[in-house]
Amino acid sequence: MRVKEETMAILKQLDVGNKLASSLPVLHRASVLTPLTVKNGRLFTLMTLRSRELRTSAGEVCFPGRGTPVMRSVYRLLMTWCGLLVTPVVGFIDESFSPRPNPAEVSAVFTVPLDFFTRDKDHSSSHGVAGMRGFLHSFYFVDPDSGRQFHIWGLTATFAILVAVLALRTTPEFDVGFDPEDPLSFFQQMLLSRTSKL
Repeated sequence: MRVKEETMAILKQLDVGNKLASSLPVLHRASVLTPLTVKNGRLFTLMTLRSRELRTSAGEVCFPGRGTPVMRSVYRLLMTWCGLLVTPVVGFIDESFSPRPNPAEVSAVFTVPLDFFTRDKDHSSSHGVAGMRGFLHSFYFVDPDSGRQFHIWGLTATFAILVAVLALRTTPEFDVGFDPEDPLSFFQQMLLSRTSKL
């Protein structure tokens, strides 16, 4: 089975759909596209660097599609972040895809090997930051194509780790703050504890 089809089959088994959303209070909702692509038989994820001209999160690395409607997906997991219900949506883009970013919003587009988010090299984390439950993960990635260094952290790093753990069926070299064999339980518990205070 090819890498793309095998990964889709793995993630489809883990799709929780809207099971949790129906039992939650009404929250502001957002989705984050976590695009994957296959290069030379290896999984990569596509990321963007937000323009420094933007009013919010300027100059930060994120997945594309911030604020887009929830899309049909092969994997969904619900998580809260400051009263915002975020749905990561994993999808595949063709290897031949050539990005054409809007320079007013995106200053760089790059791909990162998915297994990068399972290695301790270039990773750091802190625990108990600003009332946050779990770890705040941070990575420094040097793009081999441009030579630029990108800082990937926070929710973006957490989603990248989660997708890497699930898609690659691997345990990271560092403590991720959840059980890699059963990450859904941790995120369900976090979601329910955060929404019970709303």
